[in-house]
Amino acid sequence: QVQLVESGGGLVQAGGSLRLSCAASGSIFSISSMGWFRQAPGKEREFVSVISWSSSRIYYGDSVAGRFTISRDNAKNTVYLQMNSLKPEDTALYYCAARRDYGLSRQPGQYNYWGQGTQVTVSS
Repeated sequence: QVQLVESGGGLVQAGGSLRLSCAASGSIFSISSMGWFRQAPGKEREFVSVISWSSSRIYYGDSVAGRFTISRDNAKNTVYLQMNSLKPEDTALYYCAARRDYGLSRQPGQYNYWGQGTQVTVSS
């Protein structure tokens, strides 16, 4: 089993920045990649970004590319999401997820472990 704990969410004005963290524990040797998703009220869970274990491969969702940056520190078993130029439409509950199978995925159903989420609210 793998446990994921997100932190770093909060309230920020449009144009501001936040950095989310996701700390992994447990059977982390089984993790191939880690990703971030978000879900706003009444909407489906949306892919944000994913990073491979070696950090050699990274994907971003179209709505965040150029504004968000994903990174990881394997020594700390932590993945980060630096969010810049935030917009009100970025308001959502942000989830960290981990996947066992090799290869990156944008589909939430392809992930095996999920955190509880951290709320990000961007005011206009």
